[in-house]
Amino acid sequence: MVGVKRRVDTGDDRKGKRTKTKTAVSTKGKSAPVKAQKGSKSATNGKDVKGSKKDKKALKKKAVEEEEDDEISEDDFDVDDIEDSEIEDVEDDVDMDDVDVEDDEDESDENKEEYKDKKKVNSKAQEDEEAKKTSSRESHIKQKALLQERKAAKPNADQIARSKKLWERLRRKSHVPLKERKKLIAELFDIITGRVKDFVFKHDSVRVIQTALKYANVEQRKQIAHELKGSYVELAQSKYAKFLIGKLIVHGDSEIRDLIIAEFYGKVKRLIRHPEGSWILDDIYRTVATQEQQANLLREWYGAEFAIFRDNNTKDKKPTADLSKILEEDPAKRSPIMHFLLELINQLIQKKTTGFTMLHDAMLQYFLNVKPGTSDATEFIELIKGDEEGDLVKNLAFTKSGAHLMCLALAYSTAKDRKHLTRFYKDTIKMMAGDLHGHLVLLAAYEVIDDTKLTAKLIFPELLNQNIADEEARNEELLYQSTDLTARIPILYPFASDPNNTNTKRLKWLLPEQDFAILDEIRSIRKETSKKDPAVRRMELIKAASPTLLDLITARAESLLTTSFGCQFLSEVLFDADDSDGKKHTALSAVATAAKSRSDTKDSPFVGRMLKSLVQGGRFNVTEKKVEKVSPPLGFDALFYEQISDEIMAWATGSNVYVIVALVESEDFEKKNELIKALKKGKKDLETAAKGEKGPTASGAKLLLEKIA
Repeated sequence: MVGVKRRVDTGDDRKGKRTKTKTAVSTKGKSAPVKAQKGSKSATNGKDVKGSKKDKKALKKKAVEEEEDDEISEDDFDVDDIEDSEIEDVEDDVDMDDVDVEDDEDESDENKEEYKDKKKVNSKAQEDEEAKKTSSRESHIKQKALLQERKAAKPNADQIARSKKLWERLRRKSHVPLKERKKLIAELFDIITGRVKDFVFKHDSVRVIQTALKYANVEQRKQIAHELKGSYVELAQSKYAKFLIGKLIVHGDSEIRDLIIAEFYGKVKRLIRHPEGSWILDDIYRTVATQEQQANLLREWYGAEFAIFRDNNTKDKKPTADLSKILEEDPAKRSPIMHFLLELINQLIQKKTTGFTMLHDAMLQYFLNVKPGTSDATEFIELIKGDEEGDLVKNLAFTKSGAHLMCLALAYSTAKDRKHLTRFYKDTIKMMAGDLHGHLVLLAAYEVIDDTKLTAKLIFPELLNQNIADEEARNEELLYQSTDLTARIPILYPFASDPNNTNTKRLKWLLPEQDFAILDEIRSIRKETSKKDPAVRRMELIKAASPTLLDLITARAESLLTTSFGCQFLSEVLFDADDSDGKKHTALSAVATAAKSRSDTKDSPFVGRMLKSLVQGGRFNVTEKKVEKVSPPLGFDALFYEQISDEIMAWATGSNVYVIVALVESEDFEKKNELIKALKKGKKDLETAAKGEKGPTASGAKLLLEKIA
């Protein structure tokens, strides 16, 4: 049939050649005869290319017949007269334009088929992915169900589940009314009574017991403590249950404390080396244990026999952990005890667990009982130095025994070892200065290190904030330190200390009582291990610290006058500060100006004491009952009088009248006569003040009347 489309031949079908035709196929109802173009080649498929010679002859014959039929009209043309072979030949001569159209249509069909195939692939992938998700979700649900089944199969599963729900409610204290909380606690104790041991060794249910302890009464806490009797060593070694012991110690009484500590006897060596048990043991030793209990625990560091035969102690003779007394009673045990103690100390140091107070106590006992200068003492100092990171040295500074040990180590060490040990405290100086025990190590460094330039280089940049570039920030931080009860000690010690140690009461206002014995011990050792004169060492330290402290006084004099600690700081620094750069006079002028500008200075007793001592020009020696004037003289009397000359009578009749008395009594005051004239003019005011109520004002006014009479 004419017009029937056929498959477009590919390049392979034509052996790489394309067929070009000029004759177009008529699309009308009756097809016109198609003339065959000369030279046209028939496009055939693979089978036609291999056709016989007969086919070629037939094609030529048909071409001739087509030329003859050109004269026949279209009306006379009958499709039925055309043979099928002719139709095939006509189709072979289709114009190239039609072939291109067919190619485009075939390409679009192929693209559509490819798109459909891709869509099928994508939809199949999505279906597979959804199937995987569904299977994963189902698997997760099955695993969760299996987990719930396993939990349910465990002992006390229902009770634990219910107790955890109660815990969820109780832990939100602010959201639970008191009545409801009491009801929940009662229900919780009904569940856990008799089952406490089943709860405490699980990370989730142990929280339930801790909450029960928090809200329980005394009897309920004792009930829990007695249920756990015999398990405290195991609890201490548990990652989670150890916190329960801490709760029992915090919320319990002495009965519970004694019950717990008694179970640790004989197991100290095992617990102190355990990663979990060591911390709870040391916390109990440090915080709640009595002296007798501490002695029993520490004695186990001296050997196995002290753990086994602990019960030999009688009521009349309390146990002691003082190793010197133990060795004095039985000198034959010295070698095994010292060996056992050093071995246990070394084990903990090698494990980097050096923060225990019990360890520091044991180390101090060892060092106190080795002879200075021997190989044992030298090796022990090397053991302390051996920690390259310095954690041991830093931790020692923050406990009572550790600080004592570090003071002795600095005193007995060589100059090189002192330098090595002090360098460990870099970036920790300020923290040590504010610590009750740590500041003592800094004082020991002041006392024994001969190289004061090294001391100033290692300690002062951090202690005095010299490494802070911003002056305002530096002064603010230093102001806080100078008015803190403990942090001010290392700052003021070089200025306030007595280099000859003749006035022992001179530092009572600054140092804690416990510091004096250790400082006396260090000074006695220093006589053999240090060469520099103590007075020279002190003045070199003062010279290094003076510029920074004088700058602070100049900038913040008014702020320092507001507190008693600030006034003490002012007087101590100004008495002995170095004046080589002229900053001392500037600081004194700033104090005099601040004394006038503040309206409350006339009535503040600590301001009056400070001004009086500066006017007198030295410290008052309580023992000898006289003023020890500093050299060179301060000259504060003239500076102060210049500021208050126009309000002398206000000061003379105020609470701080004794400042004016000090001016009158001053031998070096050049304007004394002028002052006396001003007081004589206001004699009536002085008489009125003298007749007032008993107190400093009345007594001071009477004294002034005597001076001007």
